[in-house]
Amino acid sequence: MILLGACAAWSLVTAAARGGRPEGVLLAVLAVSAGYAAGRICGALLPVVAPTAGALAGLGLAVTAPHTTASSPFISPLGHSGATAALLVLSAGAACCAAWAARAPGLRFGLRLLAAGVAVTAGVLGSTTGVVACTGVLLCSLAAARMPRGPGLAGLAVVIALVTATTWATAENALPSGLTDSLEGQLTPHRVLLWHDALGLARAEPLLGAGPGRFGELSPTLAQALPSDDKPHSAPLQLAAEQGLIGVALLATVCCWVLYMLWRSPRATPVALTAGAALTALAAIATVGNALSFTTVTAGAGLLAGMATARPLADEGPDAPDGVSVRSRTPWA
Repeated sequence: MILLGACAAWSLVTAAARGGRPEGVLLAVLAVSAGYAAGRICGALLPVVAPTAGALAGLGLAVTAPHTTASSPFISPLGHSGATAALLVLSAGAACCAAWAARAPGLRFGLRLLAAGVAVTAGVLGSTTGVVACTGVLLCSLAAARMPRGPGLAGLAVVIALVTATTWATAENALPSGLTDSLEGQLTPHRVLLWHDALGLARAEPLLGAGPGRFGELSPTLAQALPSDDKPHSAPLQLAAEQGLIGVALLATVCCWVLYMLWRSPRATPVALTAGAALTALAAIATVGNALSFTTVTAGAGLLAGMATARPLADEGPDAPDGVSVRSRTPWA
């Protein structure tokens, strides 16, 4: 709560100093907090039903949300919004977590089949990123039973760091020309130009940034592109531009806190690693897209993290891969 409060307070400080609009950041913090609290409670009471319901809800939102249509203002000129892939990844992760919490082999198989169906749905919706990410989460979940928790979560932290560093290096033009051209072809030159603008704003105001919500007003690239969602399509670069390096540091601390909570989670190791894989995929999508601009995504991330760190009221079963001893009967402890 102290960390999330610091994120909200810093957005208010930068908004007061630069005349920005902190409502988006405050809404995201509120969504994560509410989702995490609900996840802790539901995960304790219904460790199988809650993530299953969450997976189905996320799948439904991804299929029916306005940003999945070609005419949505959120996707031009950068293609389909990362929110679709993010919701599908969270759905696949929740389904795999429910599978590991289930005791009946048939139910486990059905829930994994649901996760595979989410990946197929991503392909039907035309989200290549969603297909790759959902498949990766499913494969990581299947391998989680043979993987120690500490090294597994450390590996996920390395993945997040590498994706962030690559994004930052691309924006800085610090990569070899051949690699830069290849990445620009995948990411689109327009997105890379937005990243250049974000770094320019961060250099001009490294401490406080330009102010929350002001990137659209100050970006030369966005001034020439209509329609637009006024985002640089990269969460760390957006925070660097609008809230300075302290905003980036707070975001990094939130990621580390989530991984630490998964490491300390009383849930079975496969559940913690599966949730970690899904949240890592979400972090990668948010690093190169605008996924965190959608409340459904931030609330879903908090919900999955809460369910994966909840302390169930009963053991997860004698067949749990690493065994779980319930230290407390209080779901919110």
